[in-house]
Amino acid sequence: MTSPLSISRDTAVGAEARLSWILSGLAGMVGAVAFLHSAGYFVTFMTGNTERAVVGYFGHPDGKEVAPGASPWAALALMGSFLAGVVVASICRRRYWSNHPHGATVLTTLALAAAATMDIAISGWSSSNVNFYPILLVAFALGALNTAFTKKEETYIPLSYVTGTLVKLGQGIERHLFGGGTYYDWLCYTALLGSFALGGVIGAFIGVVITGSQVLLIAASISFGATIFTFTHTERRSVLG
Repeated sequence: MTSPLSISRDTAVGAEARLSWILSGLAGMVGAVAFLHSAGYFVTFMTGNTERAVVGYFGHPDGKEVAPGASPWAALALMGSFLAGVVVASICRRRYWSNHPHGATVLTTLALAAAATMDIAISGWSSSNVNFYPILLVAFALGALNTAFTKKEETYIPLSYVTGTLVKLGQGIERHLFGGGTYYDWLCYTALLGSFALGGVIGAFIGVVITGSQVLLIAASISFGATIFTFTHTERRSVLG
């Protein structure tokens, strides 16, 4: 007997799922370049930032100076910026772009372009690292991106929430083995996880060969390409269906 929670083929590997892989890869890429070209700031890992915000107040157990990326105030600022991205994108979705994923990617692209412009103005064209303030805009961009797939005002495909993806992957494996599910119950989450990881690999490669300010321009350009693809992809589906 098939589990009532079992995921259908269309949901697991359909057009919307394939689009989510691309946007999850974008999130992984942006997170990787931001981490490599900053003082170790997390723009996708809000669980880590929450722990840093708490643990950072206690300092290093060996009395060493806390690294800038582990500063509790920096972690709180990143969390606030990510949250602001979610709120602003949700407001825009309600008022301007309804149920269109490309709206979130437009906001992501604009925030990344603004971050690149700010960093060039602050640090110059060839600086090796990105300043903290542009990193806040990058966190805002990732918060906005996570609203791309929303139903009933709730995100149902969180693009950079890897912890949740792993939990759902494990539940899907159990359901397939013992609960009457199918391999689609875990395949979709495996693909989402793999896409995020592949995006991280691409971001790491970009981060190695390109300097700080320029890497944000590359990220903004890739995000723009993803926006164009998302727009044409969703509009074509609207016409056909």
